[in-house]
Formats: sequence, C-alpha cells, structure tokens
Amino acid sequence: MNILVTGGTGYIGSHTSVALIEAGHEIVVADNLCNSKASTIDRIKEITGKEVTFYQVDVTGEEALDRLFSKHHFDGVIHFAGLKAVGESVEKPLLYYYNNTVSTMVLSKFCLKNKVKKFIFSSSATVYGDNKVPFVETMELLPTTNPYGETKAISERILKDVANVNPDFEVSILRYFNPVGAHESGLIGEAPTGIPNNIMPYITQVAKGKLEKLKIFGNDYPTVDGTGVRDYIHVMDLAEGHVVALEHLTPGVHIYNLGTGHGASVLQLVHTFEEANGVKIPYEIVGRRPGDIAESYADVSKAERELGWTTKRDIYQMCRDAWNFERNFKE
Repeated sequence: MNILVTGGTGYIGSHTSVALIEAGHEIVVADNLCNSKASTIDRIKEITGKEVTFYQVDVTGEEALDRLFSKHHFDGVIHFAGLKAVGESVEKPLLYYYNNTVSTMVLSKFCLKNKVKKFIFSSSATVYGDNKVPFVETMELLPTTNPYGETKAISERILKDVANVNPDFEVSILRYFNPVGAHESGLIGEAPTGIPNNIMPYITQVAKGKLEKLKIFGNDYPTVDGTGVRDYIHVMDLAEGHVVALEHLTPGVHIYNLGTGHGASVLQLVHTFEEANGVKIPYEIVGRRPGDIAESYADVSKAERELGWTTKRDIYQMCRDAWNFERNFKE
C-alpha cells in the first residue's frame, strides 16, 4: 500500500515509517518540522535502503494538503502529526486544541474527497483520564486532566462521527501508552528540540551530561515507591503495531490499546537504565506536575486477540536502545 505518514519525521512517526517500508509498503512523509528535523529522512533511508518522498507541510493547512493529495494516490493515512507535551498543553491550551483537532478534521476531509479509505489515528492512553487500571478499550472515557488528552478524545469522536456516515471508511484508533527506546541501529530515536518533555530523553541527556539531573515529579502517589507508574513500550513494538493495525483494517472504527500490559514506576525505570548501561542518573524529587495521574497501564488482550500483536522487547532493551541512540546522536 501507498501510505501518507503525517508527522513522519517525529519520534513515533519515523520508527513507524521504517516498519512500514520493511513490511513492503510505500510511504510519503509530511511534517512541519516543529519538533523534528528533515535529516531524519536520510536516516530512514540509511536504515531501509529505500528512497522516501518528503514534504515540509503543516497538515492543518487545506491548500497544502490539496496539493499533496493531487500529486499522490494514497491507500491510507497514518496520522501522527500533533503536539504531545502534557505540561505544555496546560499552559497553551488553544495551541493544542487548534493543532491537534484541526489536523484530524482536515485530513479526514481530504481522505473522503480522494476516496482514501484507511485511516490510522495516533491516540493516547491519556483519553482514559483517571480511570481504574488496567485501562480497557470499552471503558467510558473520563474527562482528562489536561488539554492534550482532550484533543485526542475529541479527535476520536470526530473520526467515529465521520465513519458513522461513511460506512466504507476504515478507522483504527490506537491508544498507546509510554513509548521509549530507539531503533536498534542507533540512527533514529527520540530527539526533541529544547528541553525534553518525556522522561527517557531527559534521562539519556542527563546520562550524556547535557542536563545536570533528572527531575522526578512527585513521590507521594499511591504506588509501589510513590513515583508515577506508566506502561513503557518499546517504540519499535509500537511501530510494528501500526503496521499490523493497517493490514487488519476493515470498515468501521476499531480501537486498540498498544502497551505491554504492566506498569513500571519512574524510579524503577531510572534504576533499570542504570543497570542496563552502567551509568548513574542523579535525580531530585520535585512537586507533582499538573495533569499527571498516579498510574496508567493497559489491558492489551484485544490487540493480541484481534491483531495477533504483542510486544517483543522488555524495559531493559528499551533503556539500552535509548542510550545507544543518545550516544550516537549528533545535533
């Protein structure tokens, strides 16, 4: 299939681009490069040995998308393009609501206009709000604790409504948990611009000496050691989940959790990183971060049952691959 990958130079998008190519699909990448670099395309080429067509466009813009869809025939779209920092979304809600929901609406519009039937949406476990763990796809979604989560929940509703009146539209909503790690080659990984918002690149930059110490937001949660518990998933397991979801698409809306099915605390992640790489990570405990919840981990039985998908890589490998990328990464 020929797939448009929006946000394809970003962290999850780049790894999924590799997985798509390795599964025999053709891709076109669209990204506005607000939190990534065009050089990632060269790294995808180096890993796969394949040329990749790239457009620097913002997918909230209808004129740019009209030109893109006029140039290419797509069998499907995988929509990663979006802002994703929970804390920033609390500070800049309008930016998040505009960017994340408008992009979903505009892409849906052009898929329908051009008879592109397959749509994979990059959602998040954040949509569950403060539900009881493990999170199951059939749960009623609670109000989330941050605008980022709300933009994902709204986008899900948009896609459901679109599919309801377009019976041949095939939508897979993938609610994923906390991606970490990097491609085993060390050529692509999580390389945010500025101070990282996610924990693993913060840890690796502390390990590299770029940052002084890790800040852990809260140690008074009702968890195993007081720090927040998350379902960390290797980014290549997540990428392969997108390929499987694409290849299993049928008309209607299909929702899947992509995680490991169990959680690890922030301190457990730090200690595993130290063990895997022989590097000490200095840290300090600071106050809780607005919008965070105590625990988040998945029930992944539906993805295993319907897609035949399970994770293959453990948290030790996530830590090892993340550090391998950081050591090799050049700005």
